[in-house]
Amino acid sequence: MSRREGSLDPQADSSISPLPHLEAKIRQTHSLARLLTKYAEQLLQEYVQYQGDPFGLPGFSPPRLPVAGLSAPAPGHAGLPTPERLRLDAAALTALPPLLEVVRRHQAELNPRAPRLLLRLEEAARQARALAAGVEAVLAALGADETRGPRPEPAVVATNAAAAVTDAGVFPAKVLGLRVCGLYREWVSRTEGDLGQLVPGGPA
Repeated sequence: MSRREGSLDPQADSSISPLPHLEAKIRQTHSLARLLTKYAEQLLQEYVQYQGDPFGLPGFSPPRLPVAGLSAPAPGHAGLPTPERLRLDAAALTALPPLLEVVRRHQAELNPRAPRLLLRLEEAARQARALAAGVEAVLAALGADETRGPRPEPAVVATNAAAAVTDAGVFPAKVLGLRVCGLYREWVSRTEGDLGQLVPGGPA
């Protein structure tokens, strides 16, 4: 069986059939992403529930504060080659755990009587690491895991973000948490969609 190096895109060649171990890894990682998409939605809803007014009020539109080291998927993300999309997914998922830990620390101070929310944030960080590792394993199996330039250390970026928000006050800290939880949902969902393109019999 032959395939173009670094590519396993069903759109490029529908006759390509992945090796059994690769197919199993893709299915396993896609199933994890699908499960975490549901969990990410639950986390976001619970986060909003504990922030008080005006969070959760109809028509409330929080400022879209930039998050150091992480942004939402670009509008052109879906048009990129599959390996490049997965690299972006893995990079975002790697950046999320330290940011989620920053949010958990803020919430431990602001909502110490919300143990389930704190646990969800802790679990989300762990799950993001697991999904990032799964995506990187798929990339390695595709032969497309080469690094594209230096990346900032996520923990350092998150520490800087935490310091800036702590100095700014309670409301910005809550908005940062909302933004991070939203980005977690967006990137997990995006990863699910990107992996779905590789699942045999999935969307073309």
